[in-house]
Amino acid sequence: MADFDISFYRNKKVLVTGHTGFKGSWLCKILTDAGADVTGYSLEPPTDPSLFEIAEIGRDIHSVIGDIRDYSTLKKAFDEAQPEIVFHLAAQPIVRNSYKDPGYTYETNVMGTVNILECVRNSSCVKSFLNVTTDKVYFNKEWVWGYREDEKLDGYDPYSNSKSCSELVTHSYKDSFFSDGRAAISTARAGNVIGGGDFADYRIIPDCIRAVQRNDDIMVRNPLSIRPYQHVLESLYVYLMIAAAQYENIKYAGCYNVGPDDRDCCETGALVDLFLRYWGSGQKRIDCCDEGLHEANVLKLDCSLLKNTFAWSPRWNIEKAVEKVVEWSKCWLNHGDVRVCMDRQIDEFFA
Repeated sequence: MADFDISFYRNKKVLVTGHTGFKGSWLCKILTDAGADVTGYSLEPPTDPSLFEIAEIGRDIHSVIGDIRDYSTLKKAFDEAQPEIVFHLAAQPIVRNSYKDPGYTYETNVMGTVNILECVRNSSCVKSFLNVTTDKVYFNKEWVWGYREDEKLDGYDPYSNSKSCSELVTHSYKDSFFSDGRAAISTARAGNVIGGGDFADYRIIPDCIRAVQRNDDIMVRNPLSIRPYQHVLESLYVYLMIAAAQYENIKYAGCYNVGPDDRDCCETGALVDLFLRYWGSGQKRIDCCDEGLHEANVLKLDCSLLKNTFAWSPRWNIEKAVEKVVEWSKCWLNHGDVRVCMDRQIDEFFA
């Protein structure tokens, strides 16, 4: 099962919410390369620059610009697309921004989930739905071992908590409206993803890219924080695998952690050191204490369920992931063809 054939998606009608974001752009590129008929629904790209615009993702798909909180506009786009498969990625994804505007975060992450599930409930076209959440949905006890899917859901900050609520909404809809099996409903709780084309604020790899662009040293807020870092293609492969598997057999519907092996969960400072080694330009890391907003110190995922269900295992370790981030970023900074670079990395990963 882990070596599922991506050609499964050829000619499939797929809806991706949040398609203008970093993850959504990579997902659309994979799907269109595989021959899928993709509709995206999202706000305008959340960053400037953005991967969506740099890689010209919009030329490959039907792109609808709209707010996930706006049910009527979403429903219109949904009805026109008539998707068989839905990947729900639309979200306010930044922890620190959720402290600044918790209301917007909850509206987007909770009611946005309600809205897309209402579209699925009021249709007959969808066979497979996947809600992409986060590793931060769990009640964090600062354990040194990974959380399992049956652990308590209770994220601390507004972002994490809103994604916990999104999980609960999905489970309720699954039990209340899809127990007849007409659509397979799953959630995927992914670790911290890194990859070329992420320009978000308050994320360590984009901060590294911005620093080396300015020829500055890299300031690291919480160098000892441990996170399950993985390349974006790692998580997207799993999303595609789950959605395909449950499309063909509803027994695969459920909730799954998506993260690296324990040996690739690393301190943020160590991740920066890896980046500097592959970048090779002479900057250094400067640690600084952040005594501001609460963020977890240790966060790991136990992915045994995913491994046992699908005979899956991660393909790229943390060093390979960082190498690929640097490869893409240098291609972009040197005015290379980032679409070709993305295709090359996708081909290498899926091969």
